Amino acid sequence: MRKPRIVVVGSSNTDMVVKSARIPAPGETVLGGKFVMAAGGKGANQAVAAARLGAEVSFVARVGDDLFGQTAIENFKREGICVDYVTKDPQKPSGVALILVDDRGENVISVAPGANAELSPDDVRKARLAIEQANVVLIQLEVPLETVAEAARVGAESGATVILNPAPAQALDDRLLRHITVLTPNETECGLLTGLSPKDPAELVKAAQELRRRGVQTVVITLGGTGSFVYNGEIGVAVPTVKIQPVDTTAAGDAFNGALAVALAEGQQLAQAVRFANLAGAFAATRLGAQPSLPTRAELRELERISRPGRD
Repeated sequence: MRKPRIVVVGSSNTDMVVKSARIPAPGETVLGGKFVMAAGGKGANQAVAAARLGAEVSFVARVGDDLFGQTAIENFKREGICVDYVTKDPQKPSGVALILVDDRGENVISVAPGANAELSPDDVRKARLAIEQANVVLIQLEVPLETVAEAARVGAESGATVILNPAPAQALDDRLLRHITVLTPNETECGLLTGLSPKDPAELVKAAQELRRRGVQTVVITLGGTGSFVYNGEIGVAVPTVKIQPVDTTAAGDAFNGALAVALAEGQQLAQAVRFANLAGAFAATRLGAQPSLPTRAELRELERISRPGRD
């Protein structure tokens, strides 16, 4: 069976992570524990997640012409990702993220985008052939909005399923949202986009209806440790996730989106695809670091097995 084809348009960063008992308040210094430097960036994380779960992935991105950029490209190749559309920018450094993680697995992140900020609509147009052959186009918001909009437009015109993970949270134009097949905000992002605070089922439906009114076909609101809420205009469905002990939630959302793209590209029904994505997000939260935390298919099967009620 042919692998599902996914094009990811987005960011690539090097993450520098410090794990400490708690996240310091402004002006405070907290002595941390473990330090990890790992590959990251929402676009790169989602591309790696999809590749590890069995997809044929092409990545459209910009990195600096520096050590971090070269290391990122080598890493993509090891993961089996097509790097034909990853450009080395001669003027800008590779993106860097500074991440603090506390004992509960919660984090704060500051990003210096570097070359990510130079990813252009023309970079997307150069990848048009790959997009036209893709089942799914997956995008996020760590690159310029005009580039995101072009990826959504070309993806929609090509007949692909277009998934937008609207992170980091920011306001979005309805002209962009009309090209989106599946929007995957968390509660904070959903609140910013709709002006609503989705804290109960009724509010979740209202928020999803508002996003549908603005042009999105299907809304999947991620709810952290409780799972996700899915709305496609007919009925809202809560899709639970497995219980885990979180270590670092940094790439949990990226694992979710990469897995969702794979499942939908494989033709899975929406609720089943979201269940699979929930499992991937939960797994990623059990490991420190972004790309080091992303699961394989075998690891998800094992997590599902040990989480099943009534197991021995």
